[in-house]
Amino acid sequence: QVQLVESGGGLVQAGGSLRLSCAASGRSFKNFAMGWFRQPPGKEREFVAARGWNSDTLYSDSVKGRFTISRDIAKNTVYLQMNSLKPEDTAVYSCHASSLGRQFWGQGTQVTVSS
Repeated sequence: QVQLVESGGGLVQAGGSLRLSCAASGRSFKNFAMGWFRQPPGKEREFVAARGWNSDTLYSDSVKGRFTISRDIAKNTVYLQMNSLKPEDTAVYSCHASSLGRQFWGQGTQVTVSS
């Protein structure tokens, strides 16, 4: 059974940092692009960052320069280092994996940034 399990969310003050982790299991994800989406309260889900199987990275403009995505292929794990957090970063952050039309989602982890 394929699972993506996020961890590392929590409450942090503005300007602080958090590191999210997403551990994938049930198959190898080395040929998948893996990334993060988020859903702020009352808003639609939005793209945050992704890292391809070839290590290419992509970030949304709102997090570029503050967030860094990385992955450990051997551990089937992807990370999101979030620095200089802002109240508008408050959201449920979900891990995502995709390849050739197949996609998987994690259950999400709450990140709350207080002002």
